[in-house]
Amino acid sequence: MRDLLIFGRNGQVAHELAELAPRARFLGRDEADLADPPACAAAIRAIAPLAVINAAAYTAVDRAEAEPQIARTVNADAPGAMARECAALGIPFLHLSTDYVFDGAGHLPRDEDAPTGPLGVYGATKLAGEEAVAAAGGQWAVMRTSWVFSAHGTNFVRTMLRLGAERDRLTIVGDQVGGPTPAADIAAAALAILWGMQADPAKGGIYHFSGAPDVSWADFARQIFARAGMNTKVVDIPGTDYPTPARRPLNSRLDCGRIARDFGIQRPDWRMGLARVLQQLKDRS
Repeated sequence: MRDLLIFGRNGQVAHELAELAPRARFLGRDEADLADPPACAAAIRAIAPLAVINAAAYTAVDRAEAEPQIARTVNADAPGAMARECAALGIPFLHLSTDYVFDGAGHLPRDEDAPTGPLGVYGATKLAGEEAVAAAGGQWAVMRTSWVFSAHGTNFVRTMLRLGAERDRLTIVGDQVGGPTPAADIAAAALAILWGMQADPAKGGIYHFSGAPDVSWADFARQIFARAGMNTKVVDIPGTDYPTPARRPLNSRLDCGRIARDFGIQRPDWRMGLARVLQQLKDRS
């Protein structure tokens, strides 16, 4: 898609988008810093693409507690400015969001209409970004996802492989449950949504997309070690035994029925994605 503009260059999803859409125009921080929302809007206006994806964000969940203003600028003000510019140009805009917009209560999957209630600054700023995108009008989509992993960047899979090589026993949170989601599948789904929106201007809105089956962090770690051929033992602990500056939702299960209905996109099996990532890391080493 030569006429696709993507904000973000080095993140996990942006890296996978570059594999799937190599002809797209990618803007890194040196060309469009999300800390400067008017510059992001100006970049869209100057390039005049046929569609825009925002794959960039402030993702330092704990640090955001001490940096609420920059987190809000990047996660809320910048997407809002992008969405307003896209609406003015009459082009589709897709923005990536997170399960952290919810409070994590209960045990059932949350659909797109479920009440939100972020537990910290990161989730609150991502929710504000969703609201800014929706308020801009035009044709827009927000894709909420969870527990992103890939062979690139900082993520749970790479962290477990590193720690597992150093220790024979790890304590991992066992009462937080969600759907690990391969970044490659997020990238493919984002492109499919954009194509669907271009084909049908009536489509758009908020969509959930996460890997299946839902699993705890501890069980996810066990799968990582088993598939990597490592003998590291995993011991479940409650999240209260691993305090962090920002609270994490216990229930990150997402109901992904709407994206299947509107675009035919099914939840990916994260176990297949994990196998691909482990092979990529093996090939790289």
